[in-house]
Amino acid sequence: MEEKDAVLSLAALAQAMRLRVFRALVGAGPQGLTPGALSALLDVPASTLSFHLKELMHAGLVTQERDGRNLIYRPSIQQMNDLLAYLSAHCCQGEPCGAAEVAGTPAGGCAGC
Repeated sequence: MEEKDAVLSLAALAQAMRLRVFRALVGAGPQGLTPGALSALLDVPASTLSFHLKELMHAGLVTQERDGRNLIYRPSIQQMNDLLAYLSAHCCQGEPCGAAEVAGTPAGGCAGC
């Protein structure tokens, strides 16, 4: 992931409702949710939800698929994992988290994790 993509993803998630929408979709997993189900789950009007879903799709964090008359929104787990990997790429001085002994932490611990 490039820095500009990370910034776009983080900016999309830096709003309470979008973060709630994304977390609800991650919780639903690969089967995703319809806008109606999301609206009911989060108690948010459909027009507001639509705005936030568009922002999440623009950031690549959510995908949309038509299934007959319904739209299904799904989290982009790959984009989420890429963002997490980008954010933690330099953790623990390049050692895998939990593998390096860091001053002031127990062996096997990580000061940043």
